[in-house]
Amino acid sequence: MKIVTEFPRKVVEHPDLGIVMPDGCRLSVRAWIPKDAEADPVPVILEHLPYRKRDGTIARDNLTHPYFAGHGYACLRVDMRGNGDSEGLMEDEYSEQELQDACDVIAWAASQPWCNGRVGMMGISWGGFNALQVAAMQPEALKAIITLCSTDDRYADDIHYKGGLLLNENQGWGATMLAYSSRSPDPAIVGDRWRDMWLDRLEHEPFLPALWLSHQHRDAYWKRGSVCEDFSRIKAATLAIGGWGDAYKNAVSRLVTGITNAPAKGIVGPWIHKYPHFAVPKPAIGFLQEALRWWDRWLKDADTGVEDDPAMRVYLMDSVPPRDWYEERPGRWIAERDWPSSTIGKQTLTLMPGGVLAKSDAAALDLAIASPQDCGMAGGEYCAIWLGPELPGDQRVDDAKSACFDQAPLEADLDIVGGPVLRMKIAADRPVAMVAVRLCDVQPDGASTRITYGVMNLCHRASREFPQPVAPGEIMEVALRLDDVAYSVKPGHRLRVAISSTYWPLVWPSPEPVTLTLHKAALDLPVRASGETADEWRFKEPEGAPRWRIENLRKATNRREVTRDASTGLVTLDILDDFGEDRDLEHGLENGTIARETWTIDPADPLSAMGQTHWTETLGRGDWRVRTETRTSMRSDAEHFHLEGRIEAFEGQRVVFSRQFSNKIKRDLI
Repeated sequence: MKIVTEFPRKVVEHPDLGIVMPDGCRLSVRAWIPKDAEADPVPVILEHLPYRKRDGTIARDNLTHPYFAGHGYACLRVDMRGNGDSEGLMEDEYSEQELQDACDVIAWAASQPWCNGRVGMMGISWGGFNALQVAAMQPEALKAIITLCSTDDRYADDIHYKGGLLLNENQGWGATMLAYSSRSPDPAIVGDRWRDMWLDRLEHEPFLPALWLSHQHRDAYWKRGSVCEDFSRIKAATLAIGGWGDAYKNAVSRLVTGITNAPAKGIVGPWIHKYPHFAVPKPAIGFLQEALRWWDRWLKDADTGVEDDPAMRVYLMDSVPPRDWYEERPGRWIAERDWPSSTIGKQTLTLMPGGVLAKSDAAALDLAIASPQDCGMAGGEYCAIWLGPELPGDQRVDDAKSACFDQAPLEADLDIVGGPVLRMKIAADRPVAMVAVRLCDVQPDGASTRITYGVMNLCHRASREFPQPVAPGEIMEVALRLDDVAYSVKPGHRLRVAISSTYWPLVWPSPEPVTLTLHKAALDLPVRASGETADEWRFKEPEGAPRWRIENLRKATNRREVTRDASTGLVTLDILDDFGEDRDLEHGLENGTIARETWTIDPADPLSAMGQTHWTETLGRGDWRVRTETRTSMRSDAEHFHLEGRIEAFEGQRVVFSRQFSNKIKRDLI
């Protein structure tokens, strides 16, 4: 990344610009405003997050917001109420209060003498979600958004459920939020109130995994905030960005297609859950320059040509050997003028007896699929984010526990662009059952790379809102759409469709062991004509403002290890993400984080499934030292989920707060 130190306009930083909400709650804002903005007013760019501007997102904030400000924008990085150095309490993700606060901040910003009355909103993940939802509320001054790694559908495409199945990330990210939101405000910002604010926050901390698990179907809770319910409400120009290594890749296509009352464009790179100017796997892109083109057009009326950009610019990844981490993905950028694209056709392959995948008429099958409960251990993280070994590795370990159908070696490139669909006639022998489908690239040496995948709760085959039990033995016709991808399979490689009845630890298992019977199946592949080898679009090289100045006190490390207990048969995935500890060289705050997850299952018993987390958060400066230890656990029986949680807060070595959570939640066709 090229670090830029000279900008067209001088910038003044405000580490704690307070904005008071109508109910009196003060939000703490880190602001970067051009020095001459009152004489020459500028648009505002808002990022509204719970992840703490003082020590949480500061590394990326430093790269990004001073850069925009130096090009003539006032940037506001707001700590949401109940987080960081802001007052108040947080109730849930994307609460009505959170969204209204964002609207009130927008109105406040637009009225300032240094603002030209126009506002843009941006963010990745949480900030991308609320940017979409705030846009649907249509605050008058909001003219454009850039939403990254987000979704239009909170039920079907977030960290809670996928295909009507419970994602274990529901517990995993709920545990993350329990830890993040348990941290103290900084006394250097809030003064002597820090302890009272902290203890009040801890006393009212929501146990989000249980809240989310209490809504197992696509009910009104999930519909609120799902902008796909009415795309027409979005009238702000929308740039949607995602990554093929991220969980939220599917929403980009839907947003570009669904938003018709405003300009909408999409970009999808090879990245995990990171901003594209410092994302991995490489190539990163000049995201900040691309964002300026967007902001300048819709917030300054400059002729940047963004409205004439292709509807979708996506990175077509080349075939690679399977690894759980890539520094770089070879490939090329392709551009589609319109979306959906007329250049992408459909190729259908039939699943045939003998494990064959071929262009053929529909073939009758009578294939039993009864996967062990630990099938899926090579699946990687649902949402790769922490820069550790989180991507799906060699799939042969899971292929061996699945029904596999292989194509003959390809004679020419096969460019898959979009979401493949597996159409099946399938039966199950239990009233609650699931199916998982992986599309793999089998290398000439036999290694298996996961291209894309999908999962489905068969009780949700007709409706996510009103699921119905499976009639054991009844043949069901289902169409399972796999995640979007852009992937070029090379000559000499083979496509493989792998089907399993389990996928742990990505999703929670069915309450009983299940045998599926596959009667017929065909795969519809979205195929783009091959032949070109050059980039169809070129982005500028990444740039950024000067990096966060820190002293590293403990080095970050990541570990992911699968073990099998020979005496009990239990299979365990242990994850350690030690984010290290750093001291800010400007204001002296020291912060450190360690996250631990353990996922255990007996391959013969779905009711043995257990998930456990333990987070340690530390803050300090001089003699002031605080720490929180947060723990969660989850298990189930045939009828209920059982969730436990605990917060312990320390001032120095003294426990100043402890709280226990315990929830028993009825399983509802899941």
